[in-house]
Amino acid sequence: MRYLLGSLLALVLALGTPAIAEMHTQTQGDVVQLRDDHPKEYVVVKGDTLWDISARFLQSPWLWPEVWDMNNQIYNPHLIYPGDIIYLYWCDGKPCLSLKRDTGMQPKVTPLENAIPTISLRDIAAFLNDNRVVDEDLLERAPYILGGKNQRIIAGAGDRVYARGELVSDLRQQSIYRPAKEYRDPFDNELLGYELYKVADTLVAARDADVLSLDLTESVEEVRLRDRVLPRSEEPIQSIFTPRAGPMLDDAVILSVLGGVANIGQFDAVTINAGLREGLEAGHVYSVYSKGEDVRDPINGETVRLPSERAGELMVFKSFEKVSYALIMRATDVISIGDELRQP
Repeated sequence: MRYLLGSLLALVLALGTPAIAEMHTQTQGDVVQLRDDHPKEYVVVKGDTLWDISARFLQSPWLWPEVWDMNNQIYNPHLIYPGDIIYLYWCDGKPCLSLKRDTGMQPKVTPLENAIPTISLRDIAAFLNDNRVVDEDLLERAPYILGGKNQRIIAGAGDRVYARGELVSDLRQQSIYRPAKEYRDPFDNELLGYELYKVADTLVAARDADVLSLDLTESVEEVRLRDRVLPRSEEPIQSIFTPRAGPMLDDAVILSVLGGVANIGQFDAVTINAGLREGLEAGHVYSVYSKGEDVRDPINGETVRLPSERAGELMVFKSFEKVSYALIMRATDVISIGDELRQP
């Protein structure tokens, strides 16, 4: 979901001489540079994000934390509100951001509910709390649905269903998940986990030996036989991400695209074959390189692999033990499953 900003936020660009405007500052992994077509002034509209605004001014929008960090006047760049005026200027030959706040328009409600988010949650909300990746052991231990009352094989909100097995936790609130796919590493065939998506929330009404009576409180889809019962996710939906270069990865690629779309483009969510064990965290950014094609040498007939070409960038927004979910932030070329990831 996108956050609705009740009013407008003005962004004013103050530049020095043309010679200074062409200067840039070196940062880890990439360079902070202004776009050639950056506007001198921009008024933020309803639904904008920090990434959107940065992309109008910076060639690499994920580097905006580097620009904010150069100015001590801005204590938390995530908490930008309607009515705030942000202007970019040059200090010591480097781009800097400063802020003017109209105290009369400062919101009187909880800041995080009104501040501009880093990225649009609309594109990832379904995958933050409703999808999860678990290992084989947890999937096998989770109770499974036996059926419903009157021998129903499908059920929905308001129905009672029965499951068999020992609960992973003793919480009364549980969720029902359906296995969606198995993830394996394309290089060594290692089992990386099983993706599950939530179909319903439920309350444990009773237990009789290893049979559970469950009352469905909310459902996204009908509950079916063999669906699994796991503790309800209580993690708050994260809206603040700090973009930064991720750690060096070996053989990291895009495993799949989430949401059932066929082609991968900007703002599509994807799964990659690296996770917490590789040190990945929400906010880590990588460049995506499309695999080079195999062509036939016209002289000697040999097959030659052409170099990989940069096709865009992605940002990790949720990590599991061996895989992570990421959002394609920019696509300059066709992105496909199997494309490799490199530090930007």
